Amino acid sequence: MIRNLIRGIITLLFGAIGFYVDYLLLRLDVLQSFRWSFSPVWTYVTMILLFASLGFLVAPMIIRSVLKLMRWMDSRLTKVPTHDLMGGTIGGIIGLIISSLFSNSFIIIPFFGPLLAVLLSLFLGYLGFTIGMKRKEDVLGFLNFIPKFRDRGDKQKESKVGQVSENGESKEQHPNYKILDTSVIIDGRIADIVKTGFIEGTLLIPSFVLEELRHIADSSDLLKRNRGRRGLDILNQISKETAINVHIHEQDFEDINEVDSKLVRLGQVLDSPLLTNDYNLNKVAELQGVKVLNINELANSLKPIVLPGEEMLVQVMKEGKEPGQGVAYLDDGTMIVVDTGRRYMGQNITVLVTSVLQTAAGRMIFAKPKSSLEKKSMGLRPTDEVNAIG
Repeated sequence: MIRNLIRGIITLLFGAIGFYVDYLLLRLDVLQSFRWSFSPVWTYVTMILLFASLGFLVAPMIIRSVLKLMRWMDSRLTKVPTHDLMGGTIGGIIGLIISSLFSNSFIIIPFFGPLLAVLLSLFLGYLGFTIGMKRKEDVLGFLNFIPKFRDRGDKQKESKVGQVSENGESKEQHPNYKILDTSVIIDGRIADIVKTGFIEGTLLIPSFVLEELRHIADSSDLLKRNRGRRGLDILNQISKETAINVHIHEQDFEDINEVDSKLVRLGQVLDSPLLTNDYNLNKVAELQGVKVLNINELANSLKPIVLPGEEMLVQVMKEGKEPGQGVAYLDDGTMIVVDTGRRYMGQNITVLVTSVLQTAAGRMIFAKPKSSLEKKSMGLRPTDEVNAIG
């Protein structure tokens, strides 16, 4: 019913266009040769029927195109932040106001004047909307000069800063976002860190990160599929079992293909840190001025400090890369390279720390057995440390 009504309206509009076209043609004497055969009334009727028939035929195509355009605009606008939309709307209104000032100059032009006025309005409206979105801070900041908006902004600031709980502590309503990437979600340690209460604010999950997790969870590779499902389970665990706020951010950057680049851009836009354990993303984000909270660096900083000369009880688990070397591990996974420790494989022995090496992958400890035979040695050879790493 509604489609038929819209189709009728389009048919009437096309008929009106036919009437206007015939009127212009008669004024320009284009139809002068037909005046002897037909009266102006018949030319009007012919043009109206011709354009109305055309409108009736193309109306379904126009309706489908308009509905498709509306769905596309709706999907795009839901991803646009509110501040961007407000800035663009104000900019578009200013552009239309400017176009209305010049439209009267174009309307007086014969034949093409109204068309030029419409094109000018569309161009300046689009230009104002684009500039308003890009310069939203300046556009919205201009509203502070209007007393009503300035008072409203002051009240909002007071409500954010001035709210105090019953125990006297202030409640900060401004969201302190922490942006999560795919690697830190799949890793799983973020859930335990959140439970301890060391992370404050709101965990921000970008929609493109969720999409990447979904693709990994749907992978045909069993290992990737398990990793993706583990990441989704971790997110559900955080949202249900912890008190921290979890927010899904819908903004996407369609001009950027890589997820890591999108994360860096989002960190710049929101001025918020990234939570990750990806070494490459860490370095790229720091180069572009985005703060990074690296889970691996946190884990390394929490490992117990070991100094040369300390003794510890370890179990030699396997052979090292160099002849005679043995390898042991601490409870936190730190590797201990034991010089001449191969003979003690499977045994618990006391070792003496000779040096500690900090690498990008973590901490590595070099030690030697504490025995009467090893006390004569002066420490590890320099080549042992290099070969054990490489």
